[in-house]
Amino acid sequence: MSAKKAAKATATALFDTADRPEKIRNVALVGHSGAGKTTLVEALLVATGTISRAGTIAEGTTVSDHDPVEVSQQRSVGLSVCPLRWDNVVVNLLDTPGYPDFTGELRAGLRAADAALFVVSAADDIDPITVSLWEECAALGTPRAVVVTKLDVGRTSFAATVEACQRVFGGADGQDALPLYLSVGGSGESVPQALVGLLTRTVSDYSAGFPAKETTVDSSMTVDGDIDAERAALIEAIINNTEDETLLDRYLAGEELGLDVLIDDLETAVARGTFYPVLPVCATTGLGLGELLEVLSGAFPSPVELDPPETMPLYGSPPSGLNCDPDGTLLAEVVRTTVDPYLGRLSLLRVFSGTLTAESAVHISGHGGAHRGHPDHDADERVGQIYSPLGATLRPIERAIAGDICAIGRLGVAETGDTVSAKTAPLLIAPWDMPEPLLPIAVQAATRADEDALAKALGRLTAGDPAVRVERHAETAQLVLWCLGEAHADVVLDRLRATGAHVDTVPLRIAMRETFTAEARGHGRLVKQSGGHGQYAVCDVIVAPLPRGSGVQFADKVVGGSVPSQFIGSVEKGVRAQLEHGLDHDRIPVVDVIVTLVDGKAHSVDSSDAAFQMAGGLAVKDAAAAAQPALIEPLARLEITVPDGHVGGVLSDLSGRRGRVTGTEPDTSAPVGMERTIVRAEVPDAELVRYPITLRSLTAGTGRFSREFSRHELVPAAVAANLRAAAAV
Repeated sequence: MSAKKAAKATATALFDTADRPEKIRNVALVGHSGAGKTTLVEALLVATGTISRAGTIAEGTTVSDHDPVEVSQQRSVGLSVCPLRWDNVVVNLLDTPGYPDFTGELRAGLRAADAALFVVSAADDIDPITVSLWEECAALGTPRAVVVTKLDVGRTSFAATVEACQRVFGGADGQDALPLYLSVGGSGESVPQALVGLLTRTVSDYSAGFPAKETTVDSSMTVDGDIDAERAALIEAIINNTEDETLLDRYLAGEELGLDVLIDDLETAVARGTFYPVLPVCATTGLGLGELLEVLSGAFPSPVELDPPETMPLYGSPPSGLNCDPDGTLLAEVVRTTVDPYLGRLSLLRVFSGTLTAESAVHISGHGGAHRGHPDHDADERVGQIYSPLGATLRPIERAIAGDICAIGRLGVAETGDTVSAKTAPLLIAPWDMPEPLLPIAVQAATRADEDALAKALGRLTAGDPAVRVERHAETAQLVLWCLGEAHADVVLDRLRATGAHVDTVPLRIAMRETFTAEARGHGRLVKQSGGHGQYAVCDVIVAPLPRGSGVQFADKVVGGSVPSQFIGSVEKGVRAQLEHGLDHDRIPVVDVIVTLVDGKAHSVDSSDAAFQMAGGLAVKDAAAAAQPALIEPLARLEITVPDGHVGGVLSDLSGRRGRVTGTEPDTSAPVGMERTIVRAEVPDAELVRYPITLRSLTAGTGRFSREFSRHELVPAAVAANLRAAAAV
């Protein structure tokens, strides 16, 4: 693609912010964990002179994986921004985690990006996780390209990986994803040494490393593929995506289409998201880095070519004409929040419109996250120093224009997902979809002295990680952190403890309930006399079962005034309190019953409100002793999506969890060759505590599920004793 450039692009060690949005590209690197995203970022930073020496994951010295958790686990767990400059274009590379537990960080990266670069390892098959990420980008309409890495690993083939990409990413006929270059082995070496451009027919020789030396195709070269056939397929794909209706006729008439025309139409198709180029890259040898940089800077769209997210005013009329204009109305969004030991809360912003300058007054708006522990908030704040982030390094800048990404310290109330707008014209961006956390972790402060520290730590945690949901369960009174998976839970706990909060994990208690399955009579008698006023109250009740969801009802059928009318309400109050707090030490509430007061006795002096409350509670406990209430448990309705090869294992596991399969059907959205099945089932909540981990193990990380409350149901007697014991912990 470099043939259309007036001068060859050169790298520069000096980083400056872009002076206009047309010179900005925001690109998210997407792919499965271990595909080589972080290593590729290091290679690109070195190739462009942004850094002088590439770090390594093993040594914990890479620019993008700078968090202590990332260094210790040797994998990305958070979004990182690494800007570079190439051909006078600033490319903001957003390195996203590839592990499924950190999908929230991935979606934040996609929100900040205008295009996605999928990183596929030639040493591995394209896994279903990568496919699901591709489908997610397709749903957003994100322009995409594919880079094939790890070509220096033995027995890898760029041509074979391209075939896999065409099958998975290339549409019905596979022609939406095609290579722009073929790899050249050279001198019998297994590791590719050069690339041949299909449009230009020139060879980029990387045998001496980056930058490449341009040469011509030699008959002695071992090319991984048929140049003529691949070139013809690429030209036909460009013609199919062109807006020039005459191009096909000219091509069929035998006209040699100009290189500039082909490259212009190719870049247009990539920017529109209708064609996905595939490029070979080897980060360790520098192979293909120049070609990749040309795609990043030339083919991917600039921010001005895309519309900002859906926006609404906090008050007044809807904004009109919002676009990527540095002179327009200020509109930005916080895509990540961290805590810096020196700067405090650090907010990473994507600016969609206007220009953000230091010392300017802005409005911070956060709405729609209350169900995850993020209360709605609005506040006016003043912007301090603005930075251009390079991993953990913060470089002061004067301003951030529309289309750029920047960092700001000490925005007191800003959380991930918040909107930053002008104080005089406050706006609110519609939030992006967050993955639903399905793994519950019950925690408690190690000591009473740690409770305040835990509360503050949770505030910082939820500000930076919108994927975690904090719940104080109304029935069990447990503090529950809902996470995306075991790895996410480990990171959440590490970050809580890093703030100085001593936190212990405890077994999760399921909110069980009890009910009566048959009618029972109960007698409550409270008679105490110790001098002076005593306590006297007697009541007789009948407890009968009701249909599920009826709650607790109370009826008065006393005749003859055996229980004075002023104490009827006292009996009801005592009955309801006893049923709510449980009939035994396990404190399991009783529901779906009707308690009828049928008889009783009172004393003209010693009877009181408190006495009849206690008698009412004793009466229902007496009825329970005779009727032996049954345990009922909550059931969840599950929708599980798994590759066809894992359906049998999933169904067998559901059976072992007392699950009831209600139906199965093919997933019609699955790509050809990667068929999936949707399984619907009802499973008790007690069997789902660790289910996200089990499903990932059963399906090699490819299964996913959603859950919602279904109903309460009687527990079989064979398992009730174990559940009662767990509920009493």
